[in-house]
Amino acid sequence: MTYTVNCSILLTELPLLERPAAAKAAGFDAVEFWWPFETSVPTDVEVARFENAITDAGVQLTGLNFNAGDMPGGDRGLVSWPARSTEFQDNIDVVAGIGGRLGCKAFNALYGNRIDGETAEQQDAIGAENLATAAAAIARIGGTVLLEPVSGAPKYPLRKAQDALDVIVRVKQESDAENIKLLADFYHLAVNGDDVAAVIEKHAKDFGHIQIADNPGRGAPGTGQLPLGRWIARSRALGYEGSIGLEYKEPSETAFSWATRQRVSP
Repeated sequence: MTYTVNCSILLTELPLLERPAAAKAAGFDAVEFWWPFETSVPTDVEVARFENAITDAGVQLTGLNFNAGDMPGGDRGLVSWPARSTEFQDNIDVVAGIGGRLGCKAFNALYGNRIDGETAEQQDAIGAENLATAAAAIARIGGTVLLEPVSGAPKYPLRKAQDALDVIVRVKQESDAENIKLLADFYHLAVNGDDVAAVIEKHAKDFGHIQIADNPGRGAPGTGQLPLGRWIARSRALGYEGSIGLEYKEPSETAFSWATRQRVSP
């Protein structure tokens, strides 16, 4: 099984740039991050420090988010946010640059909340245009743009897999983009009431990425009631060949205990 550690939600007791090395020390060779900077266009020094932390640790960056705004403050992406559309567009080349230098191929573009005073139609039109622009830039480095349903954000319009798939179809119809796929976060889908097993049966071969956490609590696998192992195995059987993103909340001391038990079990 190929796991990749999300260093934006795990190992948070450590400074951000120390987390790739900690993931490596825990036995993992791959990491992923939400946007690790405060602005869409960080300084060259900031970017170099981030890239060096990954290369020095000897891990592969497998996933990176576009700037999603102030996540702790409730923002969930800039893609469909009219007033910040330019900010998202400015972020695209920075993301592609990091991806090209580090060999990262998957980039999560959080769609954005509904904004008071803006119509859904206007936001969706801007969202489709921005996703097409991002996909074109990411295609130049052989990468894929991911679109993710999210839970816990009442104003975020993509809640179930079909919501995101509908946007993906629109982008493909309105542009030449073929490199935009569903990010299937099994935790978010389950919390939002989606039929995860049915989504897997219909779309597993087309998943761009899988992320996992257990429910309730968004904890480590085995702390809740979701059949994550069965869902992963079925996705594999139906053609998903990518990594599994570990995107859950757990103290560093016990963050990977389940994986240790899995490796030593018969």
